[in-house]
Amino acid sequence: PDLLPACNGEITTMSFLQDIVDILLQYVVKSFDRSTKVIDFHYPNELLQEYNWELADQPQTLEEILLNCRTTLKYAIKTGHPRYFNQLSTGLDMVGLAADWLTSAANTNMFTYEIAPVFVLLEYVTLRKMREMVGWPGGCGDGIFSPGGAISNMYAMLIARFKMFPEVKEKGMAAIPRLVAFTSEHVCVSVFSYLLLLLLISRSISDITLSCSRGKMIPSDLERRILEAKQKGFVPFLVSATAGTTVYGAFDPLIAIADICKKYKIWMHVDGAWGGGLLMSRKHKWKLNGIERANSVTWNPHKMMGVPLQCSALLVREEGLMQSCNQMHASYLFQQDKHYDLSYDTGDKALQCGRHVDVFKLWLMWRAKGTTGFEAQIDKCLELAEYLYNKIKNREGYEMVFDGKPQHTNVCFWYIPPSLRSMEDNEERMSRLMKVSGVLQ
Repeated sequence: PDLLPACNGEITTMSFLQDIVDILLQYVVKSFDRSTKVIDFHYPNELLQEYNWELADQPQTLEEILLNCRTTLKYAIKTGHPRYFNQLSTGLDMVGLAADWLTSAANTNMFTYEIAPVFVLLEYVTLRKMREMVGWPGGCGDGIFSPGGAISNMYAMLIARFKMFPEVKEKGMAAIPRLVAFTSEHVCVSVFSYLLLLLLISRSISDITLSCSRGKMIPSDLERRILEAKQKGFVPFLVSATAGTTVYGAFDPLIAIADICKKYKIWMHVDGAWGGGLLMSRKHKWKLNGIERANSVTWNPHKMMGVPLQCSALLVREEGLMQSCNQMHASYLFQQDKHYDLSYDTGDKALQCGRHVDVFKLWLMWRAKGTTGFEAQIDKCLELAEYLYNKIKNREGYEMVFDGKPQHTNVCFWYIPPSLRSMEDNEERMSRLMKVSGVLQ
């Protein structure tokens, strides 16, 4: 009750927020201190018993609120710690952090230009730049920032279906034939999730999982399966290729896949959530050769590029398609008699109404680093992955999952304990190795 907008609340508010900033700055400094723990781990029942986390009818004092903040960070994992290694997003960029604070202070939505004028323009500029880096002439096309790679991949599926059968929006799935999508066995789980969602909704979409070689889709298998599906009466509508698979960090052969998609008139989507950042690197972007022929691309700057969560972009080559697919003409938001260019009211392109400002973190970091800064960061990460590979490939007690330098930062290996080193390579050995990995984690 003593904080703004309470009358005469300025001094109390400034003092409270300064204390919060002090807590945050101490946490940031500790995050980069190698002598500190990555996490002060406690089991769920321990934390629940040690502290009172319940919500009460009566308000707490500001001193208690500050204590809550300190306690929360005390047991939080330090994702910026030099010794933090975990799934696909890490680090704590200071400019990105500052941008996140500013975004929260602005506390606006992304559905119209009138409510978020600068943020909407920055999204327009940034998405165009990303499309240029994909290789679409002049950055042509469309796009949107979504709550994560899973949602970006879902948007791609919906747009691909709409492109082939626009009547689905008015008449539903009953008006169109049975569709089939093609994904590799190493595709991100989100692709499976949303294919399953569409399948449950319509009973008219199936997916075919393709076998892989070293994590990469096999084009000949893709073409064979397309022909088999067509013979069974299915209509192939989407191929989801991957640029940087989750486990192996493999890059599908995009040029060959693009040739097949063109031949059979199938939408080509590239899930570059993990590997899209390599487009920033002149040394490594060849791994995504062919991506310029894709109809849509998912690219998550919150992964390889280290932008604070969440920051995922869907890029679409054909302009206007996303709007036609998703717009619902909400008249209370998207009035047609506004005094500015209505193309900047982006909300009707999205399935969600409320949409967080995700672009500012990426835009501000890009301004601070430049493309060359991101390039240096990415090149260094891949250099370190190759260094690790060279260190352990012939080291006793270690065994690579497959031979050859890693294409991305994923270095896949087994630790072989002495008891298993002379054991024959069979299912029992693999089963025991899996248990060893669980213990090491």
